[in-house]
Amino acid sequence: MSRPPTLTGSNASDEAAKRFEASIKKLRRLELSQSYVALLKDAEELSKEALRNIKSEARLAIASYTQLRNIVESLDKAQPAAEGASPHLVDYVGQMASRLREQMKMEFTNRLRSTLEQMNWPSKELNFPENLRNQWADNVELLLDLQIPELETHDSASQKIVQPPVLFALEAMVHPLELRFKYHFSGDKPTNRLDKPEYFLAHTTDLINNFGAFFTSYLQPIFNQKSKTVGDQLAWHFLSASDAYITAILPMVRHKITTYLPQISAHPQLLSHFVHELMDYDNGIRETWNYLPYPYSQEDWRGLTWEVLSKEGWFDRWLQVEKDFALARYEEIVDTPDSGHLDYDGVEPTATKPTRAAIRVNDLLETITERYQPLSSFSQKLRFLIDIQITLFDRFHERLHSALEAYLAMTSTIGRTVQGADGQASVEGIAGLERLCRVFGSAEYLEKKMDDWSNEVFFVELWSELQERIKQNKHSGKNVAGTMSVADVASRTSSAINNTSGEISQDETPEGALFDETASAYRRLRQRSESIIISTLVSNVRSALKSYSRASNWSTISGHSVPATGHLPPSADLAQTMRALSTSITFLSRALGVAPLRRIVRQVLLSIQTYIWSNVLLRNTFSASGAAQLASDMDHLYSVVDAALGHAVQAGGSKFILQKLNEGLLILNLEAQTPVAEGEDKAPAESAAEKGLGLWEVEKRLFKDNESARETLAELGVETLTESEARSILEKRVEIGS
Repeated sequence: MSRPPTLTGSNASDEAAKRFEASIKKLRRLELSQSYVALLKDAEELSKEALRNIKSEARLAIASYTQLRNIVESLDKAQPAAEGASPHLVDYVGQMASRLREQMKMEFTNRLRSTLEQMNWPSKELNFPENLRNQWADNVELLLDLQIPELETHDSASQKIVQPPVLFALEAMVHPLELRFKYHFSGDKPTNRLDKPEYFLAHTTDLINNFGAFFTSYLQPIFNQKSKTVGDQLAWHFLSASDAYITAILPMVRHKITTYLPQISAHPQLLSHFVHELMDYDNGIRETWNYLPYPYSQEDWRGLTWEVLSKEGWFDRWLQVEKDFALARYEEIVDTPDSGHLDYDGVEPTATKPTRAAIRVNDLLETITERYQPLSSFSQKLRFLIDIQITLFDRFHERLHSALEAYLAMTSTIGRTVQGADGQASVEGIAGLERLCRVFGSAEYLEKKMDDWSNEVFFVELWSELQERIKQNKHSGKNVAGTMSVADVASRTSSAINNTSGEISQDETPEGALFDETASAYRRLRQRSESIIISTLVSNVRSALKSYSRASNWSTISGHSVPATGHLPPSADLAQTMRALSTSITFLSRALGVAPLRRIVRQVLLSIQTYIWSNVLLRNTFSASGAAQLASDMDHLYSVVDAALGHAVQAGGSKFILQKLNEGLLILNLEAQTPVAEGEDKAPAESAAEKGLGLWEVEKRLFKDNESARETLAELGVETLTESEARSILEKRVEIGS
């Protein structure tokens, strides 16, 4: 059945449907317009009602304003469904609510200010009797109630708002403090100095400290009541009166910083000084007041420093300033005339002595840590660590490495030719050892310092956070911090970082530390310089022993009477070796710690053992007196080494290091007949004589067979010599050979 044309004015069904739909839309718009008109009428009535009651019935005025705010919010929410209908009406009602809010805020603020004047606020001698206290509390509550609709909007608008809102009541009370602040820290006042940002920062700290107790005592009870009535969503605004007061103080500081920073941006020293003063300021507020603008936050307050460096983008400029200062100070340290001198007083007497430059560089690096440690941004801490601290470590390492290469070049054959006699004097003897000890001592000192730093809480926490970031970002491919990728950070800190992307449990943290790569470079430099010290000493000692090895009278040395000391006088050819050892080891005992000194001396002694064994013991034949002389010479050499070692000498002395040589001398000094002839040296063969083993008895048993030889050596207490070595030594006695 077709629709009557009287309804649509058309006989065509499609055209009729379109006209019918257009009519329905018009009816809907008419209906919506009527609703908007009704809302507009209600809004105007609420505004008028609030204005009528604003002075006499303030609570009723607040209730009317709250309803008006609800209408504004409902209109905003209805706009999408209404396809943006009547935007001018929505804007009109919104402006109406804003004007009413400003009028009410002004009225209530004036009331509070009047009360504050009667209280003598902000004088230190407040006039605060009970009647004024009640009046003040009423005025504060009016402003708090007026702001509650805005607080609801603030909390629901965005979860990313950094700054909490300043409460109207606190804004009114802070106003006279702000006027004082502007008076002192603007214009040409003597307190407004670019080089003294601590003046205005300390001033606001004093304001917080001086009046914080007032808000804790009198505003906190009001907050406690308010938090019970506003609901859980808004209760956090009223948890801490002191936090609310600090939140109201900080805008004046932010405004001052905004005008102050452009004035000092071209002055590196002023910028550096300001940032560090600002970090101290933030720490003071955190530690003294435990300021937490969002009490349910899992993080501490980031501070104004974070806002300046991160939000306002001043970090890169400040980092460059700090880096320039650090590098300038580093150059000043290494260019000081005494920078390369070993510092004998800067460390414990038993520790390895670094150069003065190494100690000063370490002090500089520790100062840098103190300067960036308060930063709240992980990325900024890591940038500071890598761009400044590790960079300085790398530069000093390069300097030490170059010094070692220069020494090697000067001591090479070509280097000796080019340098001449004068140049050689700077790398020979104690002068050369001192050059090497500068590198060794500095490398060991800074390597240990890096190990110590890696165990400090600050660097441990930084390392842990780095691991967490890598775990979180390993699938997304995001950078670890700023523009630095995992590979970038690993190459400058620790290769253990790369293990984080491997098969490890969620709770497992890979072994490592922030200074692994740098400490490894210093460790390699230390080990290399130690090996060069050893090779230098070994070369010097072997050169000194050449004349001793050329002696050929071991088989004909006439007997000596045994002196009271039990030892024969040392051979004249050994004097040069003993002097070299005494001089070198005496110097090293002052320059090196106990552990490296013992390692080095042990290697030198072992090289002496090898040299004496090959070039003296096995190349000559010995009479009884010749064998006694060799044994006595070695005892003299041990005594010289032990005396030079001083406190570093090990139990039993140096003699027990050269067990193989001592056992060879024991066999070489066996008595040819028993009992021992009067006047001969009894000491070398004393143990064998006690056992009744003379030269001929040992010779008979040693050459019988291997089993007999092993038994004989065991009886003599010989542990390191093989049967063939013992036979070779025994054959060096003139009596056996003949």
